[in-house]
Amino acid sequence: MNNAIEARKMLRAHRYGALSTLSKKFDGHPFGSITPYLVDHDGSLIILISGLAEHTKNILHDPRVSLITHDQRDAQIQTQGRITLLGNAALITDKDTIGARYLRYFPEAQSYLRMHDFAFYRIQPIAIRYIGGFGKIHWVNIEQYTVAPYALIAQEADVIDHMNADHTDTLRRYCKQFHQREVLDVAMLGIDSDGFDICADSEMLRIDFAEAVLDAQQARSALVQLAQIAKA
Repeated sequence: MNNAIEARKMLRAHRYGALSTLSKKFDGHPFGSITPYLVDHDGSLIILISGLAEHTKNILHDPRVSLITHDQRDAQIQTQGRITLLGNAALITDKDTIGARYLRYFPEAQSYLRMHDFAFYRIQPIAIRYIGGFGKIHWVNIEQYTVAPYALIAQEADVIDHMNADHTDTLRRYCKQFHQREVLDVAMLGIDSDGFDICADSEMLRIDFAEAVLDAQQARSALVQLAQIAKA
């Protein structure tokens, strides 16, 4: 696996980071804030922010931003993996399409979406600094990081519906095998070329694919293979 794929998978496994914008009020000084994010299928980041927030005012003045994330459950800050992403933030006008996927991951944001001053922004990466651990430090090739459009994007909802309707026992086995979690309530939240996410007793668990999955048929094969490992 190359560094670009490792970095993308690490970003997908996390749910919030420190967003830095360039302060309009204080002449471009970095302004940091904690922000939930969702990695879209192509590797860009989706954030939901209020027009009243200081970071939104900064983005509207200057779209250049950066976001750093790491494993918030790991106390070894200096030796664990982490990523700093530099990019440009832009308003997403198609709120409904991205909103359905975002709410699967952040259902608590439903009330924010009812407010007219909240909007989605897409952070398109231009550079990524990836630290995979001690001594593993790289600038990521953005062309290798970005994922071109693929069929599974349009098929995602159907795959999720099928897994949640017919294969909840399999989802539980995934949690036990790959995360050592015995869970009751499970639901697949999303699936992409790199893996899929499960809500397991209110905790989000990420499971990666060994190889890129680009359509529903490949997804089925990969999920069956993982199910066989978990069942064994």
